[in-house]
Amino acid sequence: MTDSEIIETGAGDARITWHPAKKARLVLAVSHGAGGGIEARDLQALAGALPPLGVSVALVEQPWRVAGKKLAPAPKTLDTGWRELWPAVAEKGLPVVAGGRSAGARVACRTAAELGAAGVLALSFPLHPPGRPEKSRAPELLGAGAPTLVVQGGNDPFGKPAEFPEGAYQLVEVPFADHGFAVPKRASLTQEDALDVITGSVGAWLGGLSP
Repeated sequence: MTDSEIIETGAGDARITWHPAKKARLVLAVSHGAGGGIEARDLQALAGALPPLGVSVALVEQPWRVAGKKLAPAPKTLDTGWRELWPAVAEKGLPVVAGGRSAGARVACRTAAELGAAGVLALSFPLHPPGRPEKSRAPELLGAGAPTLVVQGGNDPFGKPAEFPEGAYQLVEVPFADHGFAVPKRASLTQEDALDVITGSVGAWLGGLSP
């Protein structure tokens, strides 16, 4: 059973769609990237897999997406929306893990410390623009200031796992997967297997964060 609510922010109205656990021990608040919404395969897989493990999942739609715009605004505006909706995901009094895919992962990393997040889940972290490794966003990831899990596709043009610098975070590779965690039909890993890697690794990591 899901429940949606609209949250007013300085960047416009955001939407939270809740996938609650019956006996929740923590909340995963996770947002989408700049090119899609909460219908992303990894976000939907997590929303289905985590509540039975005691994790309530809050799928967050940023204001620009709720407004029907096709292009995400500047990072500062994204951060504003995230900061101002945070009280709504924290009001249950449970530890909250900040998460996101792609641009949403960057937002989670940039704001985790100031918001007191219990951890950061970075799905398909865009380490650099495709073909431009010199434009590294590693400082955002390394500066998250909370326990961090990166889940990265083995063929992600925004940063393959081997390109990531050493740091105080965990990294899980989804073999053959691209930025959207899609895997080629010829791969030895099926699409269902890829999603199982994501949900299994995230579930185990969140279990280690539980109070």
